[in-house]
Amino acid sequence: MRQSARSNTALFRIGRNGDQADLPTFQDAARAASRFPGAQSHAWRTQSTAQPARARPAAHRAVAATAKRFGLDAARRLRRKAEFEHLLRQGARRSLGGYTFYLARRDAGSARLGMLVSRRHAALAVERNRIKRCIREAFRLEREALGALDLLIRPPYGIKASPEMISRLRQLLVSLKP
Repeated sequence: MRQSARSNTALFRIGRNGDQADLPTFQDAARAASRFPGAQSHAWRTQSTAQPARARPAAHRAVAATAKRFGLDAARRLRRKAEFEHLLRQGARRSLGGYTFYLARRDAGSARLGMLVSRRHAALAVERNRIKRCIREAFRLEREALGALDLLIRPPYGIKASPEMISRLRQLLVSLKP
């Protein structure tokens, strides 16, 4: 006759030190098949070890420029708060076509750009960044003709970034030349 436990606690006996005693594990019969079945029928997967791996396309070659041709590096930007404040207080102020330009001539070097674009110009950061991109592009195209000049630009409020904005700003930058 088979003797059965009266409760589940008889299955989990407590050892002398208060920890659970070693419990026997139930052993399943040996499995005939492995846990993972054979190769799946995917087009990108090889079907067996006898098949060669699929040919892969050649890796893309990265093209790296040796010098940054476009853009404004640190030498072409007004970066410090003191430079902005100097132009706002002591720079020559000119208003042309709704834009406000603060200028200061320097002894040597190339033209440097600073921009004042606030949330009053555009509520969305995306729009403000587009305005700044247009100002940078116009400055980049006219930078050589400006000479040694520190320039701070405040665009008119409510302006929308467009190719017309770039061409208009280029005309205004040309008129700033001495």
